[in-house]
Amino acid sequence: MSPASGKADAAVIWMHGLGADGHDFVPLVPELNLPDSARVRFVFPHADVRPVTVNAGYAMRAWYDIRDLTPEGRDDEAGLEATRSRIEAYIAAERAQGIDSRRIVLAGFSQGGASALHVGLRHAEPLAGIIALSCYLPLRGRLATDAGDANRATPILMCHGREDVVVLPAFGEISRDALLAAGLPVEWRMYSMAHNLCRPEIFDIAAWLRYHLKLDAATVP
Repeated sequence: MSPASGKADAAVIWMHGLGADGHDFVPLVPELNLPDSARVRFVFPHADVRPVTVNAGYAMRAWYDIRDLTPEGRDDEAGLEATRSRIEAYIAAERAQGIDSRRIVLAGFSQGGASALHVGLRHAEPLAGIIALSCYLPLRGRLATDAGDANRATPILMCHGREDVVVLPAFGEISRDALLAAGLPVEWRMYSMAHNLCRPEIFDIAAWLRYHLKLDAATVP
Protein backbone atom coordinates (compact mmCIF):
# COMPACT_ATOMS: atom_id res chain seq x y z
CA MET A 1 0.00 0.00 0.00
CA SER A 2 1.17 3.53 -0.70
CA PRO A 3 0.11 6.77 1.06
CA ALA A 4 0.07 8.66 -2.24
CA SER A 5 -1.31 7.74 -5.63
CA GLY A 6 1.00 7.09 -8.56
CA LYS A 7 3.97 4.84 -9.04
CA ALA A 8 5.89 4.09 -5.85
CA ASP A 9 9.48 5.30 -5.66
CA ALA A 10 10.35 3.50 -2.40
CA ALA A 11 9.33 0.33 -0.58
CA VAL A 12 9.26 -0.96 2.98
CA ILE A 13 9.10 -4.76 3.28
CA TRP A 14 7.84 -5.46 6.78
CA MET A 15 7.99 -8.94 8.40
CA HIS A 16 5.58 -9.87 11.21
CA GLY A 17 6.38 -11.70 14.43
CA LEU A 18 6.00 -15.34 15.37
CA GLY A 19 2.42 -16.58 15.13
CA ALA A 20 1.09 -13.40 13.55
CA ASP A 21 0.66 -12.72 9.83
CA GLY A 22 1.22 -10.00 7.27
CA HIS A 23 -1.93 -8.14 8.32
CA ASP A 24 -0.52 -7.45 11.78
CA PHE A 25 1.24 -4.18 10.97
CA VAL A 26 -1.02 -2.86 8.21
CA PRO A 27 -2.76 -0.48 10.68
CA LEU A 28 0.64 1.03 11.49
CA VAL A 29 0.95 2.77 8.11
CA PRO A 30 -1.50 5.63 8.75
CA GLU A 31 -0.08 6.04 12.26
CA LEU A 32 3.32 6.86 10.74
CA ASN A 33 1.75 10.02 9.31
CA LEU A 34 4.17 10.16 6.40
CA PRO A 35 3.93 13.16 4.06
CA ASP A 36 1.01 13.10 1.63
CA SER A 37 3.50 13.31 -1.21
CA ALA A 38 5.34 10.16 -0.12
CA ARG A 39 5.05 7.34 -2.65
CA VAL A 40 6.16 4.48 -0.43
CA ARG A 41 4.80 0.99 -1.01
CA PHE A 42 4.47 -1.07 2.16
CA VAL A 43 4.71 -4.82 1.62
CA PHE A 44 3.52 -7.12 4.42
CA PRO A 45 4.36 -10.73 3.53
CA HIS A 46 3.13 -13.84 5.37
CA ALA A 47 5.60 -16.37 6.76
CA ASP A 48 4.93 -20.03 6.02
CA VAL A 49 3.02 -22.14 8.54
CA ARG A 50 5.46 -24.55 10.21
CA PRO A 51 5.88 -26.46 13.49
CA VAL A 52 7.70 -24.44 16.14
CA THR A 53 9.68 -26.52 18.63
CA VAL A 54 9.47 -24.09 21.55
CA ASN A 55 5.66 -24.13 21.22
CA ALA A 56 5.46 -27.91 21.57
CA GLY A 57 5.63 -28.36 17.82
CA TYR A 58 2.40 -26.45 17.22
CA ALA A 59 2.19 -25.22 13.61
CA MET A 60 1.97 -21.46 13.14
CA ARG A 61 3.30 -18.78 10.85
CA ALA A 62 7.03 -18.56 11.53
CA TRP A 63 10.01 -17.34 9.56
CA TYR A 64 12.13 -20.13 11.09
CA ASP A 65 12.05 -22.62 13.96
CA ILE A 66 12.91 -21.74 17.57
CA ARG A 67 14.25 -24.66 19.61
CA ASP A 68 14.39 -22.75 22.92
CA LEU A 69 14.46 -19.17 24.14
CA THR A 70 18.22 -18.82 24.42
CA PRO A 71 20.04 -16.87 21.67
CA GLU A 72 21.52 -20.13 20.36
CA GLY A 73 18.12 -21.83 20.39
CA ARG A 74 16.88 -19.27 17.88
CA ASP A 75 19.63 -20.03 15.34
CA ASP A 76 17.74 -22.24 12.88
CA GLU A 77 20.23 -22.03 10.03
CA ALA A 78 18.16 -23.95 7.47
CA GLY A 79 15.00 -22.02 8.31
CA LEU A 80 16.79 -18.68 8.17
CA GLU A 81 18.23 -19.48 4.76
CA ALA A 82 14.79 -20.47 3.45
CA THR A 83 13.42 -17.18 4.78
CA ARG A 84 16.32 -15.34 3.18
CA SER A 85 15.36 -16.76 -0.22
CA ARG A 86 11.75 -15.77 0.35
CA ILE A 87 12.54 -12.18 1.36
CA GLU A 88 15.10 -11.83 -1.44
CA ALA A 89 12.25 -12.66 -3.81
CA TYR A 90 10.19 -9.79 -2.36
CA ILE A 91 13.14 -7.45 -2.85
CA ALA A 92 13.51 -8.67 -6.44
CA ALA A 93 9.82 -8.00 -7.07
CA GLU A 94 10.26 -4.39 -5.96
CA ARG A 95 13.37 -4.02 -8.09
CA ALA A 96 11.42 -5.37 -11.07
CA GLN A 97 8.89 -2.58 -10.56
CA GLY A 98 11.63 0.01 -10.86
CA ILE A 99 12.48 0.63 -7.18
CA ASP A 100 16.18 1.27 -6.67
CA SER A 101 17.68 -0.97 -3.98
CA ARG A 102 18.76 2.18 -2.11
CA ARG A 103 15.07 3.02 -1.74
CA ILE A 104 14.12 -0.31 -0.14
CA VAL A 105 13.88 -0.75 3.64
CA LEU A 106 13.67 -4.14 5.34
CA ALA A 107 11.72 -3.97 8.59
CA GLY A 108 10.31 -6.41 11.09
CA PHE A 109 9.13 -7.09 14.61
CA SER A 110 10.52 -9.84 16.86
CA GLN A 111 11.22 -12.87 14.64
CA GLY A 112 10.46 -10.66 11.65
CA GLY A 113 13.04 -8.13 12.82
CA ALA A 114 15.62 -10.88 13.22
CA SER A 115 14.82 -11.96 9.66
CA ALA A 116 15.24 -8.38 8.41
CA LEU A 117 18.71 -8.23 9.98
CA HIS A 118 19.66 -11.66 8.66
CA VAL A 119 18.67 -10.87 5.09
CA GLY A 120 19.63 -7.20 4.97
CA LEU A 121 23.20 -7.76 6.11
CA ARG A 122 23.69 -10.41 3.42
CA HIS A 123 21.92 -8.70 0.53
CA ALA A 124 24.10 -8.15 -2.54
CA GLU A 125 22.89 -4.59 -3.25
CA PRO A 126 22.87 -1.60 -0.89
CA LEU A 127 19.55 -1.01 0.86
CA ALA A 128 18.05 2.17 2.29
CA GLY A 129 18.05 0.73 5.78
CA ILE A 130 16.98 -1.97 8.22
CA ILE A 131 14.42 -1.53 11.01
CA ALA A 132 14.73 -4.24 13.68
CA LEU A 133 12.13 -4.04 16.46
CA SER A 134 12.16 -6.04 19.71
CA CYS A 135 14.51 -8.61 18.23
CA TYR A 136 18.05 -9.96 18.04
CA LEU A 137 20.73 -10.83 15.50
CA PRO A 138 20.53 -14.49 14.42
CA LEU A 139 23.73 -16.46 13.82
CA ARG A 140 25.64 -13.71 15.59
CA GLY A 141 28.88 -15.68 15.55
CA ARG A 142 28.91 -15.70 11.76
CA LEU A 143 28.47 -11.96 11.31
CA ALA A 144 32.11 -11.30 10.38
CA THR A 145 32.14 -13.90 7.61
CA ASP A 146 28.55 -13.67 6.36
CA ALA A 147 27.88 -9.92 6.23
CA GLY A 148 28.34 -8.63 2.70
CA ASP A 149 30.15 -5.46 1.69
CA ALA A 150 27.09 -3.85 0.05
CA ASN A 151 25.34 -3.03 3.33
CA ARG A 152 28.20 -2.29 5.71
CA ALA A 153 27.17 1.38 5.70
CA THR A 154 23.41 0.76 5.68
CA PRO A 155 21.70 2.46 8.64
CA ILE A 156 20.08 0.15 11.17
CA LEU A 157 17.38 1.21 13.64
CA MET A 158 16.99 -1.14 16.61
CA CYS A 159 14.20 -0.54 19.14
CA HIS A 160 13.46 -2.56 22.27
CA GLY A 161 11.22 -2.49 25.32
CA ARG A 162 12.80 -2.37 28.77
CA GLU A 163 10.07 -4.67 30.12
CA ASP A 164 10.23 -7.20 27.29
CA VAL A 165 10.11 -10.75 28.71
CA VAL A 166 9.70 -12.48 25.32
CA VAL A 167 12.92 -11.22 23.76
CA LEU A 168 14.95 -9.99 26.71
CA PRO A 169 16.53 -6.55 26.34
CA ALA A 170 19.91 -8.19 26.95
CA PHE A 171 19.49 -10.17 23.71
CA GLY A 172 18.94 -6.94 21.80
CA GLU A 173 21.90 -5.28 23.51
CA ILE A 174 24.23 -8.20 22.73
CA SER A 175 23.12 -8.00 19.10
CA ARG A 176 23.58 -4.23 19.01
CA ASP A 177 27.09 -4.57 20.43
CA ALA A 178 28.02 -7.23 17.87
CA LEU A 179 26.82 -5.02 15.02
CA LEU A 180 28.68 -1.98 16.37
CA ALA A 181 31.85 -4.04 16.88
CA ALA A 182 31.63 -5.02 13.20
CA GLY A 183 31.54 -1.33 12.28
CA LEU A 184 27.86 -1.27 11.29
CA PRO A 185 25.89 1.95 11.92
CA VAL A 186 23.26 1.15 14.56
CA GLU A 187 20.83 3.59 16.14
CA TRP A 188 19.59 2.04 19.40
CA ARG A 189 16.38 3.12 21.15
CA MET A 190 14.75 1.73 24.32
CA TYR A 191 11.24 2.41 25.57
CA SER A 192 9.11 1.76 28.65
CA MET A 193 7.12 -1.09 27.10
CA ALA A 194 6.93 -4.87 26.91
CA HIS A 195 7.04 -6.96 23.70
CA ASN A 196 5.04 -4.57 21.56
CA LEU A 197 5.14 -1.09 20.03
CA CYS A 198 4.45 2.22 21.71
CA ARG A 199 3.58 5.72 20.53
CA PRO A 200 7.07 7.26 21.02
CA GLU A 201 8.59 4.33 19.11
CA ILE A 202 6.17 4.82 16.20
CA PHE A 203 7.10 8.50 16.14
CA ASP A 204 10.81 7.57 15.99
CA ILE A 205 10.23 5.01 13.21
CA ALA A 206 8.36 7.62 11.18
CA ALA A 207 11.13 10.19 11.64
CA TRP A 208 13.73 7.59 10.68
CA LEU A 209 11.84 6.69 7.49
CA ARG A 210 11.32 10.33 6.58
CA TYR A 211 15.04 11.01 6.95
CA HIS A 212 16.51 7.93 5.28
CA LEU A 213 13.99 7.84 2.43
CA LYS A 214 14.23 11.63 2.08
CA LEU A 215 10.45 11.95 2.26
CA ASP A 216 10.57 15.59 3.29
CA ALA A 217 12.71 16.51 0.30
CA ALA A 218 11.76 16.71 -3.36
CA THR A 219 10.44 13.50 -4.85
CA VAL A 220 13.23 11.14 -5.87
CA PRO A 221 13.08 10.52 -9.65
